[in-house]
Amino acid sequence: MSVSARIAGKPERPEGYCHRALHRFRRDQSGLALVEFALSLPILLILVTSGLELANYVITTKRIGEIAVLVADNASRMGAQSALNDKQISEAEINDVFIGADMQGGGLDFATRGRIILSSLQQNEEGGQWIKWQRCFGALPHPSSYGDEGDGETGTSFPGMGPENNRVTAAEGTAVMVVEISYRYRRIIPLLDLPLHDISETAAFNVRDNRDLTGVQPSEDVTPSTCT
Repeated sequence: MSVSARIAGKPERPEGYCHRALHRFRRDQSGLALVEFALSLPILLILVTSGLELANYVITTKRIGEIAVLVADNASRMGAQSALNDKQISEAEINDVFIGADMQGGGLDFATRGRIILSSLQQNEEGGQWIKWQRCFGALPHPSSYGDEGDGETGTSFPGMGPENNRVTAAEGTAVMVVEISYRYRRIIPLLDLPLHDISETAAFNVRDNRDLTGVQPSEDVTPSTCT
């Protein structure tokens, strides 16, 4: 038997096989992309879901702001037209305004997660600012940030409603419909711990026509939407 035949027939040593296998494994890059994708997938998911949550929060904030403007505008138009007397407003009309806001906020579960505070800001007999009446809608326990019904009834110490640098005041013989809305944002991805606070929006409109400022007239079979 030749030397080459003896060498060819000689069994391979284990260490030589392991060395070649490790060398092939080190050079093999066929699964590299899969490993990189698996490592980056959690980060990618966090970025995508965070972006979706923030986008939904911004859209919801915009919708709440639109509802605040809608309520203030509709409240400024309330009242039964009369050629002889100033427009009187009723509890039924105020409730209709709130129903419209709830419909506008379809999908937000506004009646449970939100709070609308509608205030009639007027002047008192001494020329000071006065919250003549106030009505509320929604189950969210959130008080007015700018005053309650009856504030400013006498004197001139009550400054009006709204932020200090953008205070709303009523002129003599008219009223301003001031709307405050608070909404408890519902996350679409509850697992993300993003600092998303409750949404608060404010809007105000002067009443459009001559209005009876003595108060809100009762309506038959209608429960007033008081804030208590």
